[in-house]
Amino acid sequence: MKRLQNLLALAALAAATSAPAQNYPTRPVVMLVPYAAGGPTDTVARVVAQAMGKPLGQTILVENRPSAGGILAPEQVKNAKPDGYTILIHHVGMATTPALYRNLRFNPLEDFEYIGLINDVPMTIIARQSFPAKDFEEFLGYIKANKDKVTLANAGIGAASHLCGLLFMTAIQTDFLTVPYKGTAPAMNDLLGGQVDFMCDQTTNTTSQIKSGKVKAYAVTSKQRVPSLPDIPTLDELGLKGFEVGIWHGLYAPKGTPKPAIDRLVAALQEALKDATVKQRFADLGAEAYPLDRATPEALQKFLKSEIDKWGPIIKKAGQYAD
Repeated sequence: MKRLQNLLALAALAAATSAPAQNYPTRPVVMLVPYAAGGPTDTVARVVAQAMGKPLGQTILVENRPSAGGILAPEQVKNAKPDGYTILIHHVGMATTPALYRNLRFNPLEDFEYIGLINDVPMTIIARQSFPAKDFEEFLGYIKANKDKVTLANAGIGAASHLCGLLFMTAIQTDFLTVPYKGTAPAMNDLLGGQVDFMCDQTTNTTSQIKSGKVKAYAVTSKQRVPSLPDIPTLDELGLKGFEVGIWHGLYAPKGTPKPAIDRLVAALQEALKDATVKQRFADLGAEAYPLDRATPEALQKFLKSEIDKWGPIIKKAGQYAD
């Protein structure tokens, strides 16, 4: 009899524990963004958050946690209560931080539950509007001839523009004076003002500037031309064979988040990526949503591991670390 009572008590406890997860979500979800408001990752976050809120039946609140290298938001999500009400959006920086930071306080492969991949964003090589080169051939010749004077802006160590800049300098075997900023917006502002010469940044941040003629665009970094920027050639077309870098985004939750909550978030993400408005918004920004079979925990986990293996040697070879 006593054993039966114990079993009943355990069953009641399990039911009480799982009930909140089964009913999830009953209040708004917070999505932390590792970068400043108005930047490319923030733009993606707000598009996705709004669309995911519909199938969830709850608002997803986007909160920015800008920091050097985008490491604050992952730390906070790692330490958040694993109940499904705090999630993280991050780009390729989730894969590069292990190589960039010697004293990283989170492990991308061990401290999170995975939700899924969101989209892939090409990069663009752009320069200040007054830059003298009219095409990529002239641009390449000019920056190589003036490598001690030319300035390459980025949004800070670990930012997409920093990573693209590293690959570009390696590909053309030329180093430049790099100017790191605390975010994409101030870097772009100085490029628009002519204080720096060029930059490699995501189409989500550069498309409107290119179309308005406020910057000069010389190339995109994808395999094919970007539909929203059809006149801009790829670096592969221009002779840098095999040069390809895209900035992908994924969604994460704290380790231990109940599976029913993760399943709801995965389903909401997949519904969002099927949404015609989301697809059009991404297309306008030069981005492309991942197919639904990659908007899964398994696909994100596998891809993250492959990206950590890819970027680690590149960063270590460049010798660029943060404390």
